[in-house]
Amino acid sequence: AMFEKSFTLEFSRDRKSMSSYVTPTKSGPAGGPRMFVKGAPEGVLDRCTHVRVGKNKVPMTPALKEEIMKHTASYGTGRDTLRCLALATCDAPMNPKDMDLEDATKFIRYENNLTFVGVVGMLDPPRTEVFDSIQKCRKAGIRVIVITGDNKATAEAICRRIGVFGETESTHGKSFTGREFDDLSVDAQRDATKRAKLFARVEPFHKQKIVEYLQMDGEISAMTGDGVNDAPALKKAEIGIAMGSGTAVAKTASEMVLADDNFSSIVAAVEEGRAIYNNMKQFIRYLISSNIGEVVSIFLTAALGLPEALIPVQLLWPLISGWLFFRYMAIGTYVGCATVGAAAWWFLYYTKGPRLNYYQLTHHMQCLAEEQNFAGIDCKIFNNPKPMTMALSVLVLIEMFNAMNSLSENQSLVKMPPWKNIWLMGSIVLSMSLHFFILHVDFMSKVFQITSLTLEEWFAVIKISVPVLILDEVLKFVARKFTD
Repeated sequence: AMFEKSFTLEFSRDRKSMSSYVTPTKSGPAGGPRMFVKGAPEGVLDRCTHVRVGKNKVPMTPALKEEIMKHTASYGTGRDTLRCLALATCDAPMNPKDMDLEDATKFIRYENNLTFVGVVGMLDPPRTEVFDSIQKCRKAGIRVIVITGDNKATAEAICRRIGVFGETESTHGKSFTGREFDDLSVDAQRDATKRAKLFARVEPFHKQKIVEYLQMDGEISAMTGDGVNDAPALKKAEIGIAMGSGTAVAKTASEMVLADDNFSSIVAAVEEGRAIYNNMKQFIRYLISSNIGEVVSIFLTAALGLPEALIPVQLLWPLISGWLFFRYMAIGTYVGCATVGAAAWWFLYYTKGPRLNYYQLTHHMQCLAEEQNFAGIDCKIFNNPKPMTMALSVLVLIEMFNAMNSLSENQSLVKMPPWKNIWLMGSIVLSMSLHFFILHVDFMSKVFQITSLTLEEWFAVIKISVPVLILDEVLKFVARKFTD
């Protein structure tokens, strides 16, 4: 190594830079200690007096500074929108004994008379899904304001890429740096927050001020942040959203923690919340409009002394005549019929069963008393666990199919296949495994009074259960065509 680091002047937002104080090693270059500085290009260049060109230094001139800033801006606003840092050296730094390393506000004094070395650009592209999420927010009436510490030109270029600004949209009056915002009057600041879409090079206190102005205008604000300095703004906003990778202070001050640090997750949460709210509102509206009407009709007949307009059974009828209830009643009726039918199939039609007739099955309690009608029938057959096992297996399998049906109220399983929901499929596999467990483990089968089934019996169970899928698909089709 050519240099050995002695200490670091940590980054501070006021000077927007950091530096390392180094001394040359034996194998390093001749000369005394130096400081290596990196930070925001505009801030570092303001403190540069020279520019390194090869092995030489030339004085920094306004024209040269303007040319450097022009090239730096092109890196930040170009196709890749690079985040740029300026690099500089201080070849004759102040003696560390004369530095107050405990007071960060004085660090800017030590990083002066700098020699500009160059600019480094880092590629930090926005997530691909952010653009669509911004569009969803706009359609949902949510205004997205980007607040960043980045250079204004770079931030504007990124905002165009993610859809905050249109490709040809003017940013005048919609984009501010923290310093530009501070230079405005209070009324102008409040007016700026009404139309602004971007705040660049901001300090943490700017976030809190922006939230306050939004709240003064009756807006409901959600603020994201990850640092200790963001805590006041997170606490001030109606919904504080801390990053999962953020500090414990930020998480404590927030109502929500974004585990994956992904803006799109906020949009998804808003969608879910609005869907739940709308469904509750629609359900309450339906109940109030229906039930209040019934109450008023009964009250009026009593108050006016009229004969009863509705009897109790008539009041109950609307509860079972609604389409949604009819759908569930139809499915539930089939479940009951299929369960009983599975047991009846074993008694009546199974080739290896008793092959009873309908009278014998429905009058099985008279088996011992009516020997003529039950000739050749062993009455112990009615205690065989096979029919109960068939019925239970049909009930369990239909419940699994019903779980698939419940993936969507009206969407077909063809468009929303169950295997896309890995948790549902895992639950079904677990449930069926438990069912096979009680069928084939002697202790459990005795507790449930069931037994194992043959392959032919399992085929019958499947044939009896599958129609519940077909029935629900038909009802969903009717719902999509006539009730949506």
